[in-house]
Amino acid sequence: MRTNGARRVNHHKVYRLRTGTNTPVKKTVAGKIGILGGTFDPVHFGHLRTAEEIGHELSLQRVFLIPAASPPHKIHDPVTPFDHRLAMVRLAVRESALLEALDLEGRRVGLSYSFDTLKELRSRFGMKAEIFFLVGSDAFIEIRTWKNYQALFEYANFVIIPRIGSDLGTLHNFILGLDKDVKKQDRKNVYTMSSGNNVIILRSTLLDISATGIRDMVRGGKPITFLVPEAVRTYIHREELYRVHENNR
Repeated sequence: MRTNGARRVNHHKVYRLRTGTNTPVKKTVAGKIGILGGTFDPVHFGHLRTAEEIGHELSLQRVFLIPAASPPHKIHDPVTPFDHRLAMVRLAVRESALLEALDLEGRRVGLSYSFDTLKELRSRFGMKAEIFFLVGSDAFIEIRTWKNYQALFEYANFVIIPRIGSDLGTLHNFILGLDKDVKKQDRKNVYTMSSGNNVIILRSTLLDISATGIRDMVRGGKPITFLVPEAVRTYIHREELYRVHENNR
């Protein structure tokens, strides 16, 4: 039986990558941590490069990649089962001292909201931790549609990564409109919200890679070498992910 264009997930086999299955969890001392959420369907070098660069630029101790179990913005779109996406992220980051996969949203029931995730992370790491939420400018510009969006700035700093062709002037005005007490700092592209947390516009190397494009290439029988880590490429082919058209997934 096929499920979303993939073989049924064998929960005892998925590379022993689930929590508690001989995969050591990297110890993180509460300090400066980054969060990069996404569907990761599949995770690719664009995600990894951004997380790595921002992590080093801000001297973060750890950057967590958190796959969304039930993305609220993709309610009507087919998404590969969470266990597959989590397994691919774990494979992608297993050699990194900075990046780590976190199955936080997969352990919750219902839609995966950033508000709930940040609230849980704040509870886990305490008030002394500095949390940096990494997000592309295209997603950030839609933040008013997010659950409890104004409260998000109580829990974390936001790091906005401009997309290719983004108008920084438009982004500047948008940030100023989010909070009547927001203050533009002397430092370039840093804004302090009334909560005391910052919104930072920070560029990173943008690789012209998309998960949609990778799925299309797999369906078309094209190679995806050098677009995703080799372990992820092997996993995709072994588990027969993305083999059928979206409409039949």
